Amino acid sequence: MQETLPTEKNNMLLDKLKDYTIILASQSPRRKELLSELNIDFTTNENTISEILPCGLTPCQTVKYLAKQKAMAVISQYDLQKTIIIGGDTIVCKGNCIMGKPSGKQQAKEMLQQLSGGEHIVISGLCVLHKEHILCNHDTTTVYFKQLTEEEILYYIDTYHPFDKAGAYGIQEWIGYQAIERIEGSFYNVMGLSTHILWKMLEEITDK
Repeated sequence: MQETLPTEKNNMLLDKLKDYTIILASQSPRRKELLSELNIDFTTNENTISEILPCGLTPCQTVKYLAKQKAMAVISQYDLQKTIIIGGDTIVCKGNCIMGKPSGKQQAKEMLQQLSGGEHIVISGLCVLHKEHILCNHDTTTVYFKQLTEEEILYYIDTYHPFDKAGAYGIQEWIGYQAIERIEGSFYNVMGLSTHILWKMLEEITDK
């Protein structure tokens, strides 16, 4: 599942990024961890945004819209000639139902019951801003859950409090180890940041 990057290109991009201030418009621990693992120096800055969506957006359009809104919310604080801003958002979809973060224990339980014993998709959107350039993209991963018992669901919720996670679970936590049968797509996308997509976007925007 680990995604590798060509060493020569790694060094080229990392050298380029030293000339910029990199801002992650998110306080997500998962996104901060993954961006750090790419050996990119960055700081975080997140403003609260309204998550009222325009009518008619598809799930893929939704995550890109929210990622862009997050990046745009901090844009006025920086000189974009020297700064790259990264926004991200993640949703879980079961059929036609889009799952965000649960409001509490009962909703988390209901979400996990819906995900139990079947497949769902995780979609993460990315927006990268630099100068007058705006790049938006997304990645999709299919996740297959085993049938969960009520006791397993309640144990996970009571132990890990997944109220800050789309779909009420974290793939890198206990539930990921014992409940996920397989995934199709990027593991890191399910964590909240499609690292290989972001890398390509950073390569593209630093070439502009």
